[in-house]
Amino acid sequence: MNITRESIDDLNALITVQVEKSDYEEKVNDVLKDYKKKANIKGFRPGKVPFGLIRKMYGSNVKLEEINKVVSDRLHDYITEEKLEILGDPLPKTDDNENIGLETQDDFVFSFEIGLAPEFEVKLSGRNKVPYYEIKIDGKLRNDFLDNYRRRYGQYEQAGEVSEDDLLKGDIVKLSEEGVALDETLKQDSTMSVKVIKDEEVKKELIGSKPGDYVEFDIRKSFPNEHEIAGLLQTEHDKLDGVDGKYRFTINEINRFKMADVNQELFDRVYGEGKVTSEEEFMKLLDEEIRNNLARESEYRLNLDARNMVIDKTGFDLPEEFLRRWLLRTNKELTEEQLEKDFANFLRDLRWQLIRNKIAGEKDIKVEEEDMINEAKEFTRLQFQQYGIFNAGDSQLESYAREILKKEDDYRRIADKIIDDKVIKKIKEEIKIDTKEVSTEEFNKLFNK
Repeated sequence: MNITRESIDDLNALITVQVEKSDYEEKVNDVLKDYKKKANIKGFRPGKVPFGLIRKMYGSNVKLEEINKVVSDRLHDYITEEKLEILGDPLPKTDDNENIGLETQDDFVFSFEIGLAPEFEVKLSGRNKVPYYEIKIDGKLRNDFLDNYRRRYGQYEQAGEVSEDDLLKGDIVKLSEEGVALDETLKQDSTMSVKVIKDEEVKKELIGSKPGDYVEFDIRKSFPNEHEIAGLLQTEHDKLDGVDGKYRFTINEINRFKMADVNQELFDRVYGEGKVTSEEEFMKLLDEEIRNNLARESEYRLNLDARNMVIDKTGFDLPEEFLRRWLLRTNKELTEEQLEKDFANFLRDLRWQLIRNKIAGEKDIKVEEEDMINEAKEFTRLQFQQYGIFNAGDSQLESYAREILKKEDDYRRIADKIIDDKVIKKIKEEIKIDTKEVSTEEFNKLFNK
């Protein structure tokens, strides 16, 4: 087997693989012999089918499979041996590789286009500046955090009369055209949210009502969608065909949501029993939590800006036409229109990957097992906090983290993040960071751009 490379330019090349009969013949015969042992063909005892018949029936397909295997293996080995840094995968030249005469030829020539990674340098110094946005804690932000906890640990209480934000429990029954209740349709303990009623007249009639009062309404005109109607009637969505007309809802309970009071019960539920004993201590911890959250947001923005700065100042060309063909060839559902829409973002992400990998190689940055565990634990800790669990033990976090790392996609995603973080940390050590104090509103506007 002979393999050669022809350079088209600095970023594109053509690899040609010449395959001779001796490269694949032995493997083809071995596969066909195995077929012969297992073949079950009418008129022949198992294992007694003539080899010639086996070759006639299966020879072409086996030959093609084995040729593809030896070409693929040799191509991979060649790229490794030559230390070629390619982008995407080798693309077969259609004209050369599809029109092969399996029945009439023994020797074949296959050609593959490859896109090459560019040569470049990453130069950074203190003259490169990136802003660090320090977000101020103001009264609104503090109140938003506090109200979030008060809502999370609030509860419904019974009220004496209906207001717009209430949740009502009661009995609902369909009415005949004459307005008579059809008892066989009675649903007890049905739940109705006053806020979702779209018929303002019905809503107005409900406001101020008390337990024992009722309201009549056209169910299709009064509720916004089938989800709400299915919930009201305690039924499935696919059973709503034909559901229309007038209904009567009789109020049994009026439930009003009350946010949790700022007291010891809230302190214990948020930070653990007995860890906070006064409102002053609670607000200090709340401010610390806000600062930590804001610091993460600020650090995220700093990392994003540092990454963008390095991409923008490190110029190099890419084999764009090859990459377009590769993306379309390997993503069958991708259209030309979608490609044009997303191609610039794809190229920018690819530029970052190349820059990141170069810095990681030059700085000997690696991902250790301890890094993986710690990152997975942090991911788990943040997930727990979203569910209101703030005091998970280290052993519990590690147990969940190890389960996450068993999933290949999660493992790869976490490894990529660690490399990103370590590379960006190196970048930040070599550039100048300017701290700017901003409000929450000003910070959010950065992302709107």
